[in-house]
Amino acid sequence: MMKEIRNKTFGGERPLFEHHDVLLDNVTITEGESAIKECSDITAVNCRFEGNYPFWHVHRFSIADCYFAVGARSALWYSSGLKMTDTVIDAPKMFREMTDLTLDNVTMNDADETFWRCSGLRLKNVTLHGGTYPFMFGSDIRVDGLVSDSKYVFQYVRDVEIHNAKITTKDAFWEVENVTIYDSELNGEYLGWHSKNLRLVRCHITGEQPLCYARDLVIEDCTFGADCDRAFEYSTVQADIRGAITNIKNPMSGRITADSIGSVTIDENIKAPGDCEIVSRSPLTGVVSDEL
Repeated sequence: MMKEIRNKTFGGERPLFEHHDVLLDNVTITEGESAIKECSDITAVNCRFEGNYPFWHVHRFSIADCYFAVGARSALWYSSGLKMTDTVIDAPKMFREMTDLTLDNVTMNDADETFWRCSGLRLKNVTLHGGTYPFMFGSDIRVDGLVSDSKYVFQYVRDVEIHNAKITTKDAFWEVENVTIYDSELNGEYLGWHSKNLRLVRCHITGEQPLCYARDLVIEDCTFGADCDRAFEYSTVQADIRGAITNIKNPMSGRITADSIGSVTIDENIKAPGDCEIVSRSPLTGVVSDEL
């Protein structure tokens, strides 16, 4: 039978160490460390976490309608089987080395170095503010509804599917593998460099020098902002672009089709085989080189 702990406050070192099959309702964890460590089958509802490292080595647990204060940094590490709903997080460095975690309607106000080396991650209606490098080295990630202004998101990730995101950043999706993004807005410089099997479907892309050094890049029914210059440099690409793209530079191979193309740059620095077919549905307004 599940033990119930209601309307209590705990502080200090490991106050709930090795607890199992416990409901925490309206519990406050004050200053201290590792309050809920080496635990399993924990349900936390309407709780407040203020001390460092509250959930380490915890398995099969849920967190609902809770709050993590700034002091609860590095709160969830080395754990598995988490479901978190309707929660606000002001603490940095959350979710590290975790498997099988689901977040629904969660806001993180300092997303610095969060979701590192996590796998089996499911996000729905999640907001990330601030911080750098969320999702680093993650795998098996599914997202439906994400708003993020964190810097350098989704680097070195693999096997990722994203729907309905608005991501404002720079250097996003670097060194990724097997990533597909649907119906999303991607704002920032240097998108998708050094990626492998990156696919963008019905997305809007802004920022200079997008999608360079990419291997097996696929673009389907996407639109580009006017600031997207020097796109696709040294990439192998199959792209169908709706609307205009300002400038394409030195793609390696494949085919790029757009409604209109401002200019194409093919110069002596192009890499072999240098045979990418570039097709405009309307006449080019300017061509730096005619080697198309």
